[in-house]
Amino acid sequence: MVAIVKYGIIGVGMMGREHLINLYHLKSEGVSVVAIADPHLPSQKYAQKLADSFDWPLQVYAGHKQLLESGLCDVVVVSTPNMTHYEILMDIINHPKPHHVLVEKPLCTNVSDCKKVINAAKTRSDMLVQVGLEYRYMPPVAKLIDIVKEGALGQVKMVSIREHRFPFLVKVDNWNRFNCNTGGTLVEKCCHFFDLMRLFIGANPVRVMASGAMDLNHKDEVYDGRVPDIIDNAYVIVEFDNGCRGMLDLCMFAEGSKNEQEISVVGDTGKGEALVPESIVRWGTRAEGRNGVQTLLAEDKRIKYDGLHHGSSYLEHLQFLSAVRAKGEQAPAVDLHDGLVSVAIGVAAQLSIQKGRSVTIEEVMHEQLLQSTKS
Repeated sequence: MVAIVKYGIIGVGMMGREHLINLYHLKSEGVSVVAIADPHLPSQKYAQKLADSFDWPLQVYAGHKQLLESGLCDVVVVSTPNMTHYEILMDIINHPKPHHVLVEKPLCTNVSDCKKVINAAKTRSDMLVQVGLEYRYMPPVAKLIDIVKEGALGQVKMVSIREHRFPFLVKVDNWNRFNCNTGGTLVEKCCHFFDLMRLFIGANPVRVMASGAMDLNHKDEVYDGRVPDIIDNAYVIVEFDNGCRGMLDLCMFAEGSKNEQEISVVGDTGKGEALVPESIVRWGTRAEGRNGVQTLLAEDKRIKYDGLHHGSSYLEHLQFLSAVRAKGEQAPAVDLHDGLVSVAIGVAAQLSIQKGRSVTIEEVMHEQLLQSTKS
């Protein structure tokens, strides 16, 4: 009989409860959520109500330290506001009892904190830490990744990602309305897409150029005397060390879109694209032209719960559970370095908008620009 893997969820707002539901749909795989931690009483109550409907008795804590001290959990999911990730991760890593960790994106809100987490985690060979960059598991995206890896498009040259969507949702205490809490829109939201660019291109980013603004959303909102400062649209170009380029087209006042994400990958012999949520994948070659384009509806029969991200969170948990059960023989699919680089590209893009110039990944990684702006 397979031993039950016991989970704790730190932060049970919207995403924390989404993780709770996904884990319930993995119950047959031998998982159980046994504890939650959140200082926000309404979030606690919502999560408890959900767990009661699943017949999962929960220990409820106001803070993550109490959950860690309980010794109840094998795995913890960190789904708290972005600006809290660093402190919570360091407390988990430094705790005597090892806990495997799935941390929501972004890893941290800045490069410096990401690096500190990575260095601390190097001392814990008894722990796995995976970053929640789950868009790679969306069935149409996963299929496009496979097409690229199989060489059907030849050598990748360009990646274009368009996200046209609705504004940011309301979160607890409106924490997501301010750059100081989120890292900025291009860190908070778009680390997903920078991670996908790296996957498709298979190289490291070197330079970022961006233009963006806060043009429509949240301008009439005021919180404790402050008006939000998060941008709602941007174009971002990322250059990679193998000569490839990626481009992000973000608009967060585009509710009138059939697809929220449209991803295009062009190689030297062909082109592929993935559409979400239509879940359509198309690909063809230069030689065969338009008439040779193939189309399929991407599905993954393993998915038992679509949730907020088209089944990708379910597949993320399934993969991470496999790594946990492998007891050190299987690395996390999305590691801390992946989390760092996705944040670094976002930070560089935010700074490019602020400074009106291109920003290299090297200067962000070494914080040269950050130091010069403070002086």
